[in-house]
Amino acid sequence: MGRITLDKVSKSFGAVEVIPPLDLTIEDGEFVVFVGPSGCGKSTLLRLIAGLEDVSGGQIRVDGQDATTVPPAKRGLAMVFQSYALYPHMSVRKNIAFPLRMAGLDAAEQERRVTEAAKVLNLSDYLDRRPGQLSGGQRQRVAIGRAIVREPAAFLFDEPLSNLDAALRVGMRLEISELHERLKTTMIYVTHDQVEAMTMADKIVVLHAGRIEQVGSPLELYRTPKNLFVAGFIGSPKMNFLTGPEADRHGAHTIGIRPEHIKVSNDESCIWRGTVGVSEHLGSDTFFHIHMEGQDTPLTVRAGGDVELYHGDAICMTPDEAHIHRFDANGLRTD
Repeated sequence: MGRITLDKVSKSFGAVEVIPPLDLTIEDGEFVVFVGPSGCGKSTLLRLIAGLEDVSGGQIRVDGQDATTVPPAKRGLAMVFQSYALYPHMSVRKNIAFPLRMAGLDAAEQERRVTEAAKVLNLSDYLDRRPGQLSGGQRQRVAIGRAIVREPAAFLFDEPLSNLDAALRVGMRLEISELHERLKTTMIYVTHDQVEAMTMADKIVVLHAGRIEQVGSPLELYRTPKNLFVAGFIGSPKMNFLTGPEADRHGAHTIGIRPEHIKVSNDESCIWRGTVGVSEHLGSDTFFHIHMEGQDTPLTVRAGGDVELYHGDAICMTPDEAHIHRFDANGLRTD
């Protein structure tokens, strides 16, 4: 079981409150991602759950039991850090088995768990190697294996892919998701990368300045962001925002529309007009950054890879009215 409940949990460093009181429930078996910009409190919140930081107020419960003051080693949680933290002089086998030796498990049980974890993580052929003989992705799998053998109630991942290059990050992202499908164990994953959040999570927790801005599935956050912050943070490229007469026409202080919901056309009756600035050609897609009169920032439009427009070209655009998001003067969603 791995149900984790935060009840009015807060954290202060001296007179500075970095996490105001918040409530959150993570159900058994869920893959939950904490996402937000640097300094938003996501890693601090994870460390509070792990017991590596003391809470300033509130209660943390693991499977209904109060764990607020329980030492980290007694909470039944396993943490995987950005740093692999492997022992370079030990083999992969000994690195994975290390927490079991510290717990005093007999040799036969250690070997059973290490063998099973290595099989799950495709490390069986590397058990006698040392960390220096492995790739970055393999070393991260060893760190995950060390967590798996503890058979925890939940796994806590603190930006585990940040040290990997782009290709390895994509591969490890898939591997961790597959691991969750096989183990069905609760996982809490911290990242600043909203693409990781969107592709991995059952449930996303968007944090800003220590506060929870919104909790929901990836598609819920994408389709119905609660406020301007979530709307601008979730989605790549980010949502376009317009103010002034165009927002007034929709009865809002600010309207938002995603790049994929704007159609480029040569129709003279189109609603929006602008001038092409920078174009980003990605093969299957092209992103055009359009300068519109009365808007401080360019509008990003997603088009097919075969659409040819050049810097300085006049462009005609038609937004999909069904996908326009409306926000009030406080930045809150109104529709």
